[in-house]
Amino acid sequence: MGNRMNEVTPFSRAIMKAHLCSCGVNYASLDKPVIAVANSWNEIVPGHVHLRQVADRVKRGIEQADGVALEFNTIAVCDGIAQGHKGMKYSLPSRETIADSVEIMVEAHGIFDGLVVLSSCDKIVPGMLMAAARLNLPGLAVLGGVMPNHIKPKESKAARRAFLDGKLDEKGLVEITNQYYPGPGACPFLGTANTMQGMTEALGMALPNTSWMQALSEEQLDAAEAAGRQAVELVRQGIKPRDIMTREAFENAISVLLAMGGSLNACLHLPAIAHEAGIELPMELFDTISRRVPFLAGVTPNNQEYTTNDLQRAGGMSALMQELRPLIRTGALTVTGRSVGENIEGAEVLDRDVIRELSKPLDAEGGIAVLKGNLAADGALVKQSAVPEELRTFAGPAKVFQSEEEFEEAYEAGRISEGDAVIIRYEGPKGGPGMRELHRCTEILGKFKRVALVTDGRFSGASAGLSIGYASPEAAEGGTLALVEDGDLVEIDIAARSLNVRVSEAELAARAERLEVLKKEAARFLRLYAGQTTSAASGAVRR
Repeated sequence: MGNRMNEVTPFSRAIMKAHLCSCGVNYASLDKPVIAVANSWNEIVPGHVHLRQVADRVKRGIEQADGVALEFNTIAVCDGIAQGHKGMKYSLPSRETIADSVEIMVEAHGIFDGLVVLSSCDKIVPGMLMAAARLNLPGLAVLGGVMPNHIKPKESKAARRAFLDGKLDEKGLVEITNQYYPGPGACPFLGTANTMQGMTEALGMALPNTSWMQALSEEQLDAAEAAGRQAVELVRQGIKPRDIMTREAFENAISVLLAMGGSLNACLHLPAIAHEAGIELPMELFDTISRRVPFLAGVTPNNQEYTTNDLQRAGGMSALMQELRPLIRTGALTVTGRSVGENIEGAEVLDRDVIRELSKPLDAEGGIAVLKGNLAADGALVKQSAVPEELRTFAGPAKVFQSEEEFEEAYEAGRISEGDAVIIRYEGPKGGPGMRELHRCTEILGKFKRVALVTDGRFSGASAGLSIGYASPEAAEGGTLALVEDGDLVEIDIAARSLNVRVSEAELAARAERLEVLKKEAARFLRLYAGQTTSAASGAVRR
């Protein structure tokens, strides 16, 4: 087993070691494997506020395995705090910044033999995995786990509705919300945070059943220590992320995503991670797998009784993958050095109300569907597991808005009606810029019984109802979404996978001739992002 510092010239190596000794590193230890610990701790994000303690246990494990742990930090944005204002424009772009910052720290210093990444929330987990795939140093991901929930999802949802309806004040909403979000860890519902924690394990990049451990539990801290030891072992064995994150592994992750009705954002992040590993995951693949993988695990927002804490109690990822065993690639390698099949051998489902039998699913198809038609030629996404049966076919007149703010003003003015097809455009990767989540919009529309939302923006994993997003090409690229006018009939059929506006091709062509694409003012960082990003259909990866 080599030491990367031995690859540089003797003089440079000596100076490297001198600087590290200045930081308190023992000179005698510097011929051991040096493991980077990339931590996304900060005091702002609930899913990350405890990662200092978790990192300490990871580093202890590395040292137990006779390695040297050196920790550095990167950024993390809380989507819950960024939601509903212009700050959300920065969330998706932060994914690339995280991956870049880890690359910079590892490659600029040239001293690391392995890499452990610590994170738990929406864009941070995929950003870290993108860095791991890009750098391809032996190592693994350590996940921040989940906060407990002291009330049911339906109680939290009722409190939010009461606030929106003027029946609960701010202090009352904060007090009830803190019973649902009581402390450190990812928010307990199956949003993007917990979806991507699950995807990390399903890909084989985290130790078994660590996706949804309770944050700061002894179980989680012991697992973090074990992960540190395993990082050194992976260096010794020469097992690298691209040996693990193969096409088979990504298909496994997609199967799990669909079986648990996970966040639509995973359809952005899995292709972006795969892209770093030299693998392409077209949007159509998600739909192909969705037609053969049933929906098995109903936790919020697909069910208002259970959270990911219940999913962990029911047996966690190992139990879910064991139930999916006939439909996944059990030979895929994982960070344990063993296959998926070996890792899940003997796992049992402990609560059949949470994880259904493969032969008795909640739905015969997976939780996500890809819709196409003249309104989204390259595809749009809907979480079909969270759409009531009566809304799976829909036709209604378009009400068109150029931004989230414009929609909210119309709602406050009482201009949204039952039966409307709400179109919110110029919120895509380029048009936003930054592709905001429009979760607050889906919450607002929850008061209506029959309304659709179609956007080139995206949704929180907590969003439900007939919410169709990620429409590609986006309005800023001249997609048909930019051509829709108030009153046009929008037709949606989830079973048929169709999304259309009933306007003739000739009329759409005439509108395209006179279209002036809206360009929003944006800060310099977002302008740079808009110039580099690609379509949601390709994961919004950078050119």
